[in-house]
Amino acid sequence: MILPRELGVMTLSGATLFPNALLPLYIFEPRYRRMLADALNSHRLFCVAMQKPSCTRETPEPVAGLGLIRVSVQHQDGTSHLVLQGLTRVELGATSRYRPYRIQQIGELVTSLCASPEVDALAGRVRELFAERLDLGRPLLLPAGASGAETPPLLSSAAVAKEMLQCVAALRNPEHVADMIASTMLPCAQERQALLAAADLRERLRLLARFLMADIHRCRQNGGS
Repeated sequence: MILPRELGVMTLSGATLFPNALLPLYIFEPRYRRMLADALNSHRLFCVAMQKPSCTRETPEPVAGLGLIRVSVQHQDGTSHLVLQGLTRVELGATSRYRPYRIQQIGELVTSLCASPEVDALAGRVRELFAERLDLGRPLLLPAGASGAETPPLLSSAAVAKEMLQCVAALRNPEHVADMIASTMLPCAQERQALLAAADLRERLRLLARFLMADIHRCRQNGGS
């Protein structure tokens, strides 16, 4: 993938954009209205980065999601609703400008070690934990882009859970397995960010398995979801 040298960056509290995930956004701030207009008039791309929790000033995490604007609807008051599709992980470099919106240099964060018996075994374990956690009643997450909430809204439906299990079972790429489960199962923003930033696939799968096991343990201690 050939990426622009620099792109606009939207910083949201608790938000992560994984590759292939869809993120609905409500654009109302003047700076992001301008960023959206510029993106629609060019490459239809911008980055979504999570705000560093420990910082009071706007400070994006160094690894973000690069998104493609799939649908954008502008309203009469100048606000817009859009759907952003995650394309890849990017590392944020130097800030080129701050106004009217933040633009930073970017570089693709390529996943390493995508195929090995160890990776396949880890992906199998993650699938098992995903199924176990769903069976214990964990609702799936809906994207939190509109509000940037720390914990995304939840979607509780046996039919949706069954469909997600089928989707994960059909995936052959362990990287896609990890990203789909991370984006739909983990309510903790810091855990999602850790998985977004993990370039080594083995480490990403190990982290995901650890987070899922901890969530399963908490669920069992609490006697439910």
